[in-house]
Amino acid sequence: MDREAMEFDVLVVGAGPAGLSAAIRLKQLAAAASQEISVCVIEKGSEVGAHILSGAVIDPIALNELIPDWKDKGAPLLTPVTEDQFLFLTESDSWRIPNFLMPPLMSNHGNYAVSLGNVCRWLGQQAEALGVEVFAGFAAAEVLYNEEGRVLGVATGDMGIGRDGEKTDNYEPGIELRAKYTLIGEGVRGSLAKQLIAKFKLDAESDPAKYGIGIKELWEIDPAKHKPGLVVHTMGWPLDTSTGGGSFMYHLENNQVAVGFVVHLNYTNPYLSPFEEFQRYKHHPAVKPYLEGGRRISYGARAITEGGLQSIPKLTFPGGALIGCSAGFVNLPRIKGSHNAMKSGMLAAEAAFAAIGAGRSQDELTTYPEALKKSWVYADLKKVRNVKPLWSKLGFVGGLGLGGLDMWMNNLGIGLPFTLHHGKPDSATLKLASECTPIVYPKPDGKISFDRLSSVFISNTNHEENQPIHLKLRDPAIPIAKNLPMWAEPAQRYCPAGVYEVIEAENGDKRFQINSQNCVHCKTCDIKDPSQNIDWVVPQGGGGPNYPNM
Repeated sequence: MDREAMEFDVLVVGAGPAGLSAAIRLKQLAAAASQEISVCVIEKGSEVGAHILSGAVIDPIALNELIPDWKDKGAPLLTPVTEDQFLFLTESDSWRIPNFLMPPLMSNHGNYAVSLGNVCRWLGQQAEALGVEVFAGFAAAEVLYNEEGRVLGVATGDMGIGRDGEKTDNYEPGIELRAKYTLIGEGVRGSLAKQLIAKFKLDAESDPAKYGIGIKELWEIDPAKHKPGLVVHTMGWPLDTSTGGGSFMYHLENNQVAVGFVVHLNYTNPYLSPFEEFQRYKHHPAVKPYLEGGRRISYGARAITEGGLQSIPKLTFPGGALIGCSAGFVNLPRIKGSHNAMKSGMLAAEAAFAAIGAGRSQDELTTYPEALKKSWVYADLKKVRNVKPLWSKLGFVGGLGLGGLDMWMNNLGIGLPFTLHHGKPDSATLKLASECTPIVYPKPDGKISFDRLSSVFISNTNHEENQPIHLKLRDPAIPIAKNLPMWAEPAQRYCPAGVYEVIEAENGDKRFQINSQNCVHCKTCDIKDPSQNIDWVVPQGGGGPNYPNM
């Protein structure tokens, strides 16, 4: 195949917090050393920030290191946290947990409620100002290897391939982007990271990766109810005590509120729908009054890494490294990962810059994981390493109680002297449908709660219609022949965008339908499918959601 090729010193896949921080750090190091270094960032979204979705309350520790004068440069960190509230919900009531009982690391003093998408847009501007080449709308579809099996870059996907797999009149071959080092910052469950982890057995000595799904809406509310800087987290209802998760509500600037819900993907009831749990949650008496009279502006969903320290795979492979959520640096109890993602990108950049300066290329950046283990990222994750396993093993009451105690002890320097481990992957946790009770969810009222299709509409999701379906079934028979009788085909419910349907014909025959144009790229199907029959691969570049202010 004849493809155009471009050469760089460092290639970064993904214009998220990790990738952009890596690119900026590389250019900063080169400027300080009066050297030239070519850096390219490619992003599958139509623009930088288009696919970025997070709560988000950001700890500025990494940004302070990367761009100390970020305030003077107009970084969109506009709303400092003014108040923390932690609530436990029952179906009709709420109980506030006194702040003095919460471990100090849970405090958001000094943090900012932000749109992480807008933060990435700003970081992209800073990167370009330093000379980084940022190419949005280009999806990295293939890892390139040299004769020795080392990674030498990636190829973008071909454009103009029809749904039948044949070339159309608009066909354009992908571009090969080659580099001395390739940093993979695709985010959670990235398709290339998944391939690299399998090929180089990067997870051979780590626990199974663990995930949650985060579903978020952005609202414009009554100014009289708006409290800039108010941060509210809840646990409890509508989830039962055996299902992990919780909610967030962050009051931003301009009378906007980010409201969202997280469900841990190790849940067991195949009838559970994270989307419907979120819609139900918004009707709680502690939540609904804020939203009444308001207007929902945007919607989105994204998987979250939850495994923590023990699930981080080996970070390096011949020719590059994993950074950010491609590796999994989220601090689950804090519900934060952007600061750790940024720092991981910075440390990988420093290792790559030193290696290139020494005349090396396409080997392993071994100083990167060594530096990360000595950094505050490792310390941040070590303090909370036992919280998720305790919650998974002991349930809500016992797990969170002991987890909170362990975080307090870690704060005093006397945490548990051992590390608990995760069990089976999230795809293996579902009980059989015959062992579970179906959940009857209330119908949406169109004011506080909504259906999936109207939600996807305001995510601005769009895919070119005539292109191959990017949700690949390893065996097309499995959804109906196996998943339906065993687990009531849970894809109908775990997908927050209505991508998967079981259609019944008049004669009773059933077929599995994939509405790939609805996909918001959350990757939940790739994670939770109990048969591990779904592979999420990148669609044509520029497709997917276009999140504003998310």
